[in-house]
Amino acid sequence: MELATLMLFVPACFALNMAPGPNNLLSISNATRYGIRLSCVAGLGRLLAFAGMIALASAGLAVVLHTSELLFYGIKTVGAVYLLYLAWQLWRAAPGQESEAKAGVGFRQLARQEFLVAAGNPKAILIFTAFLPQFVNPQQPMAGQFAILGLLFLVLEMVAIAIYAWMGTRLRRWFAQPRGKRIFNRGCAVLLASAGLGLLLSRRS
Repeated sequence: MELATLMLFVPACFALNMAPGPNNLLSISNATRYGIRLSCVAGLGRLLAFAGMIALASAGLAVVLHTSELLFYGIKTVGAVYLLYLAWQLWRAAPGQESEAKAGVGFRQLARQEFLVAAGNPKAILIFTAFLPQFVNPQQPMAGQFAILGLLFLVLEMVAIAIYAWMGTRLRRWFAQPRGKRIFNRGCAVLLASAGLGLLLSRRS
């Protein structure tokens, strides 16, 4: 790929990675409750979901999602319901549960949450379908270009995960008291629920 193309792609891509959304909110919440290390490692679940979406976009299979209303709304509804479920869990979480849960919670559980939140948003596949091809030269082999752009996207996504997790550790210091933890958890719950409702009410563009 040409260097000029990559120089355009990287800042545009990173802006997309850093955009506030359910997964980045989840990174903040996990870092606040369980620490930056576990939050970053759990982000691998999100990367796995995005890697699958990039593969679908590069293979042209995302066209199925564009044309199948039933499939689009099915995935969207499942994703929205899962976000509302996570919001309900956070709303009900007692401030003292974090210390007990930290010993019991594992990488697989948090990574599965990240994966399901990412995979439950069909618009993410449509974003990859609309965004990545803008930087692909149709006169050159496309598979290799998609591989390079997809890998760069995943690397930048990991950087975004680390930044949001770091932000979560800073917030943990501010909300150290039980009342502050409750306010933070319920604030995150409201934002996740809003994202879920927004996804449920969104229409396919």
